[in-house]
Amino acid sequence: MLSHHIQIDGHPFHYLGWGKAGAPVLLFLHGFPEYAGAWAELADRLSDTYHCIAPDQRGYGQSWAPADVTAYRTSDLVGDMAALIAHLGAGPVTVIGHDWGSAVAYGLAMFRPDLVDRLIVMNGVHPGPFQRAMAAGGGQTLASQYIHTLKRDGAEDWLSADNYANLTRAFSAKMDMSWLTPEKRTTYAAEWARPGRLTGMLNWYRASPLKLGGPGEAVEAPDFPVAKFRVPMPHLLIWGLDDTALLPEATEGLEAYCDALTRVEIPGADHWLAHQKPDEVARIIRDWLAQQTA
Repeated sequence: MLSHHIQIDGHPFHYLGWGKAGAPVLLFLHGFPEYAGAWAELADRLSDTYHCIAPDQRGYGQSWAPADVTAYRTSDLVGDMAALIAHLGAGPVTVIGHDWGSAVAYGLAMFRPDLVDRLIVMNGVHPGPFQRAMAAGGGQTLASQYIHTLKRDGAEDWLSADNYANLTRAFSAKMDMSWLTPEKRTTYAAEWARPGRLTGMLNWYRASPLKLGGPGEAVEAPDFPVAKFRVPMPHLLIWGLDDTALLPEATEGLEAYCDALTRVEIPGADHWLAHQKPDEVARIIRDWLAQQTA
C-alpha cells in the first residue's frame, strides 16, 4: 500500500494505492464515518489483478476539509473524483462506492459516464429510489431519523464527547461491529480528530437536498426523472441483508434507472459488509468483472 498526496484544483487530497500502476483501476469511495484506509481488506484481496485506488474524500482524513456547507454539493464531490481520475490518467475506470461514497459513485456514473466503465455499489443508494423511500413515512423514513441529529448545529461536540463515544454508537447501531477492533477504533478516532474533519464529514448531510419526514409522515420530495438520472453502464449492487440503516425498500425501482443491473445479496452481513465478509465480497466483485470482460 502506498500513500499519495496531490493537489486537486489547488487543494490537498490524499489517496491510498494497492497493486501495480497500469493494471485496470478500481476506484473505491468510502462513506460516513470512514476514510481511505477502510478499504484495505478488500483492496488487498483484489490488488493482484487491479490497481486499487482509495481516496480520502473531501472533508475526510488527509484531504481538503472546507468549513462551508455549500462546498459539499454533490456536483463538487463528483468533481473531485473526476479530477482524481484525470490525475491518474486512467479513465474510464470501475467505481466502487459504499454508503455516502455511493452517492458520488452514482453521480459519476450519471453525469460523467465517460469516466466510468462499470459501477459497483455496496449498501448504498441511488437518489431516486432512496428519496421516495425517505419521503414515504415508512420503514426507511424511521431508519433515517438519525440524519436530523447529524445535521444539527453543534453535532460535532456531541459526537466527539467522551472520546467519540456517540460517533462510535452511531457507527454501530444494531449492527455487527466485531470487526472494529480496539486498534482499528484508535485509527478511526485519529482520523476523526484531524482539525475540521468532523464538520466536513457532517457537511455531507447538511448539504444534501434530499427530504426526510417524520415516522408515519409522508412529505413532498424532489423528483429524480429517469432520463436525467440514468446509469448507462453495467452496474452491480451488493447488499448485506442485515443492514438497519439502509433498508431494501431504499433500492426498490432501481432497475428503472439502470440499463444493466445485477443484484447480489449477502446473508449474515449488514451495512459494514466489506469488513465483515471481505473474502466473499472480493469474490463477487472479481467474478462479476470477469463476466463483463468475457
